[in-house]
Amino acid sequence: MRAGHLVSSTEVVGYVASALVVVSLAMTSVVRLRLISLAGSIVFVAYGVLIESVPIVLTNVAIAMLNTWFLRTELGHHRDLAARIVPIDSPFLVDFVHFHLDDIRRFQPTFEMPGDDALCVLLSRDGLPAGAVIGRRVPGQPAELEVVLDHVLRAYRDSQLGEWLFTRGSGVFREQGITRLVSRPGTELHRVYLERMGFRSDGERYVRTLGAG
Repeated sequence: MRAGHLVSSTEVVGYVASALVVVSLAMTSVVRLRLISLAGSIVFVAYGVLIESVPIVLTNVAIAMLNTWFLRTELGHHRDLAARIVPIDSPFLVDFVHFHLDDIRRFQPTFEMPGDDALCVLLSRDGLPAGAVIGRRVPGQPAELEVVLDHVLRAYRDSQLGEWLFTRGSGVFREQGITRLVSRPGTELHRVYLERMGFRSDGERYVRTLGAG
């Protein structure tokens, strides 16, 4: 009975490790993929120890080290992040918004492209498009921008791109004389995001004052 119980417990560890690897492959977020893959490799190391398999242990130690290295790169300060002003009628921006419109409306269901007076910021990560922010100046408040779109691609949503934009990357706004961002949450998901980005409730609006960056 004791030996049978040991085999059953070992198999459970192996199944858990396999499940984590499978789940990681279904992730669209790079960070979540790496985190779940890291957890799976650690459990596989435990499984390899239990069945006394040196190849499994060594392989998954290597995988765990690779996942850790990629996570440090993904969440560290060595990423090439950029935010650039682009025209509202920029063909790339128009195509970007159109292609991702269904995903955009999961967070901001009433979003529509604003008029020609909009301020549009294209976000990039390592030279590749990663998101877009579109806003319009508040009448009578030239230093205030009402954000009507704040969208980051799924792959980068856990990569702290928003945190960077509203802190070290906020110069893209301040160069335009904007020191205060205003947003109206379209859904509960959007509200949670705004609070996580440092926006504070002000009636029906959420407001964030930009620092020196």
